[in-house]
Amino acid sequence: MIRKLLLLVLIVSPLLSLVAGAPEHPQQFVYPNKVPSTFDAHRLARIDSVFQQMVDRGEIPHAVTFVAHKGVVVHHKAFGWRDREAGIPCHKDDLFRNASQTKAFTAVAVLMLMEEGKLLLDDPVKLYIPEFENPQVLVSVNADSSAVTRPAKRDVTIRHLLTHTAGISYGNALSRKVYDKRGIPLSPMFSLEKRTLGEVIRILAACPLEHDPGERFTYGMNTDVLGYLIEQVSGMPVDEFFRKRIFEPLGIRTSCFYLPKELEPRLVKLYEYAGPQAYKLNMRENGIYQHAAYSGAKTFFSTGAGLNGSIEDYARLCQMILNEGEFNGQRLLSRKTVEMMRKNAVGDKRGEIGFGLAFDDFRPEYSYRSIASEGSLRWGGWFGTDYLIDPKEELIVLFYINMQPSLPDKDLKVLFQNLVYQALR
Repeated sequence: MIRKLLLLVLIVSPLLSLVAGAPEHPQQFVYPNKVPSTFDAHRLARIDSVFQQMVDRGEIPHAVTFVAHKGVVVHHKAFGWRDREAGIPCHKDDLFRNASQTKAFTAVAVLMLMEEGKLLLDDPVKLYIPEFENPQVLVSVNADSSAVTRPAKRDVTIRHLLTHTAGISYGNALSRKVYDKRGIPLSPMFSLEKRTLGEVIRILAACPLEHDPGERFTYGMNTDVLGYLIEQVSGMPVDEFFRKRIFEPLGIRTSCFYLPKELEPRLVKLYEYAGPQAYKLNMRENGIYQHAAYSGAKTFFSTGAGLNGSIEDYARLCQMILNEGEFNGQRLLSRKTVEMMRKNAVGDKRGEIGFGLAFDDFRPEYSYRSIASEGSLRWGGWFGTDYLIDPKEELIVLFYINMQPSLPDKDLKVLFQNLVYQALR
């Protein structure tokens, strides 16, 4: 009789879940009272000892960790100082400069518009931003920084922008001279002046490309172009689109381009390497990196590098991608769109490692170099933040620090990833 009842439960329970519409993926993070059995608690504690020792030795100013396995938070701790000079400790919910981690939010926004039928990924960008008509490729630069160009072989498409194959850089070698002459910001993720993303992108569109679209991987302001495209297609300022269409549905509460007064105190100080076991405040470019999150005109929304936020905020985006497009009871993207987003879209243009529509793709040729699974996805920000999404292990791994330049002889993200995976049972 008992065996029959057990058999009935095994058959009926999945059916009831289907009828009730029970979600297949975790919709909220669960914070357990102790380390879950999927991790070895003793081995996991190595994270604490390693990073606390690095703080104590004066190698790093701070760090915040976030690891979730199947939605269960395995490790979420803070080390060091939010503001060492003022003696303020770092907290788990402190805010960090995300820099290029902003790009994944932008890619999600573009794909949402694609799903609504408002654009196609192979559409020429000129359909939405007319200044991209008749693109030119840089041949040489004259003594007065004017450009010698030739016509590009093809138009720039949205897919080229998503995969950084459009030929748009951050200003490499000769192209930086052209950018400077035409007024492209030296630090394109930040501007304290009263200018808009659209103004900058229209200038950028008139600048020559580094190569023909689709022919090479060139990391640059591609994602900022996408931000202006989002505004053109949606009819909504991009900061408002992010807030209404992504942040609020996912339960992201502190991420923004410019911090309101009440959040300013929670932003960690930005530091830089200053020799062995030493660091100092980063005041480069007249302190623009230190202060841009809450200073200036606050009108330039860099969708390539401008967001600030907490590590849990960003973990919600990572979990949404791991969940095949949904989190917090909200579906932002379809399962098939996320599947496409994860695929290597650049062939061998980056050597062993691949690149999807927002992040690295650990394809077979690269996976031997990482403890993470083949098919894992990762990207980071210039100031030290980093995330990894491992679909095979149903794991997200985030490490946050704001230190640029960082330690010259130690890759902190790889150190952290190794410490996480060695504790996984």
